[in-house]
Amino acid sequence: MGGDHAPDEIVKGAIEAAPHLHHSVLLVGDPDRIATLLPTPCPSNLSIHPASQVVEMHEKPLEALRKKKDSSMAVGVDLVKRGEAHVFVSAGNTGAASAASLLSWRQMHGFHRPAIASEIPNYHGKFLLLDAGASPDVDPEHLVEFALMGRAYATQVMGKVEPKVHLLNIGEEEGKGSSFAKQAYALLARHAWFAGNIEGKDMFAKPCDIVVCDAFVGNIVLKTSEGVAELIMKLVKEQVPSNPLAKLPYLPLKKVFAPLRKRMDYAEIGGSPLLGLNHLCIICHGRSSSRAIMNALLLAQRTLDHELLESLRTSVEQELNFIS
Repeated sequence: MGGDHAPDEIVKGAIEAAPHLHHSVLLVGDPDRIATLLPTPCPSNLSIHPASQVVEMHEKPLEALRKKKDSSMAVGVDLVKRGEAHVFVSAGNTGAASAASLLSWRQMHGFHRPAIASEIPNYHGKFLLLDAGASPDVDPEHLVEFALMGRAYATQVMGKVEPKVHLLNIGEEEGKGSSFAKQAYALLARHAWFAGNIEGKDMFAKPCDIVVCDAFVGNIVLKTSEGVAELIMKLVKEQVPSNPLAKLPYLPLKKVFAPLRKRMDYAEIGGSPLLGLNHLCIICHGRSSSRAIMNALLLAQRTLDHELLESLRTSVEQELNFIS
């Protein structure tokens, strides 16, 4: 029930995903509203679970969760906690989804802060940025934890082999940046998988697998990247004349720009997992379209199929053994 276009686009996305899923989807929210959006016959792997309240996008997360015990957000998270569901997917209030997941599921042993891991396109394919919005106030050692999360996700879900980790910084050289960045560098440098600092511009131009930073920086990077991508596509579109006859010479370019548009569209990824907790939450854009929701559900399925949680547990156990 959360998001700018809920529940219509959410339900539509679930319907589009249904034929590609070998798992079931519980649509949590107002049964009457959801039922009117489902086709007849309804896909056998879609069902409705009732929730009478909604956490609105403008509400303060903790206050809303405290007052709305039967919100679709609280009910969905609780279904996962009770083992009646395995992944929670939400396009609602990001702060509320993160807070509800953290308070209900708690941190996985060895991880002290959750992190949102976002796949971002670059010239060489995709890299993983974390934290993209969950934990703005962290200590340098938490970036090592983010690196472990990122390596597990990049290996299991993105198919990267022996992924390397960069630290986002204002320069490539060791010793650059704030005291926080210097301390984080020293901790990360103990590991063979650490590839040093990387500047913001180089994330998009050079090969890189994983980039770590705190959520304040990461969320600004994520939203700035999305804004620049949308600006580029808008400027390109404006160069094509609106007159049908004048437009004819540009038609061949549609085949050129179609793959580019798809590669830069956030909806093609769908959502970003919240990592470091005992269960999985997929965070989607508030403005998610049905296509974004469909891809978020497919991402949720991949995390289950590739046993991401087990991989995260293994990675942190190895780190704890490394430290001791």
